[in-house]
Amino acid sequence: MARPLRIEYPGAFYHVTSRGNEQKDIFKSMKDREKFISYLESSSVRYGAVIHVYCLMSNHYHLLIETPHGNLSQIMKHINSSYTTYYNVKRKRAGHLLQGRFKAILVDGDAYATELSRYIHLNPVRAGIVAVPEDYPWMSYRYYTGEKVPDWLTTGLTLEYFSKNIETAREKYKLFVHDLINQEYQSPLLETVASTILGCPEFVSAIQERHLSTKKADRDLPTLRELTSRPSLDEIVKAVKKVFPENERLATKAGIYICHRYSGVKLKEIGAIFRLTESGVTRASKRFEESMEDDNNLKEMLMKIRANLGMSIA
Repeated sequence: MARPLRIEYPGAFYHVTSRGNEQKDIFKSMKDREKFISYLESSSVRYGAVIHVYCLMSNHYHLLIETPHGNLSQIMKHINSSYTTYYNVKRKRAGHLLQGRFKAILVDGDAYATELSRYIHLNPVRAGIVAVPEDYPWMSYRYYTGEKVPDWLTTGLTLEYFSKNIETAREKYKLFVHDLINQEYQSPLLETVASTILGCPEFVSAIQERHLSTKKADRDLPTLRELTSRPSLDEIVKAVKKVFPENERLATKAGIYICHRYSGVKLKEIGAIFRLTESGVTRASKRFEESMEDDNNLKEMLMKIRANLGMSIA
């Protein structure tokens, strides 16, 4: 069974999510939410977790978390196991509460912390639960905009981006978040590489070199294979043309998809090659992916391209 790739080191920054088993609610009362938040606090006290952002929805949660001691797995085991035990005892039930392992994306905090904080704080608005984030109490937004910040929560990293003056920073952050209410916008998570790393190409390359280059291949870690063998845009374009020599239109569609899915390059750079906007790259890639679902011939062509690039076909 495939396992998620965990990249842990001191100072690492993550976007973490976990969902209820079978998409069922994991927070059914005010007490449930308060209890979960208490485990965020204890993770900070006991394991040194730095919680930057949190948002509790009915059947899942989001965290933006930093690990000065490189111990994400330990932190998340404490949070998830403690909450599951509380929930099961309270409701006299047994078994899994959460769906599989938690999902963690390693993030370039300097480049993406601000955007991710906005994305997370707008979750209840996107879901239609509230009209504005101020009306949703089960997330950290209110501490970014005026309420006294608890000792275990850190807002400074994001707010300092807007101003050194705390009042000015809070006001600008509020405007920053509200700017996207009722607007269509692209999730910053769409630029995640191999479902594991979110950052500029230089950040991804640095992680590959420092933390993945010495790891041995593991059939249960498909994302490790992706991250340790990533083709360049030029290599992808050449490989696609080799498989589709007489169908330029299909070669373009396939090229966009493979560049988006496997290169680790920013959407802007991919768009420059194919003369598309960043959102255009995402849409074109999604359409090609959907077209492959019922087209075995197209799937075979993709396998050939990946083989030509020296990538795993699994």
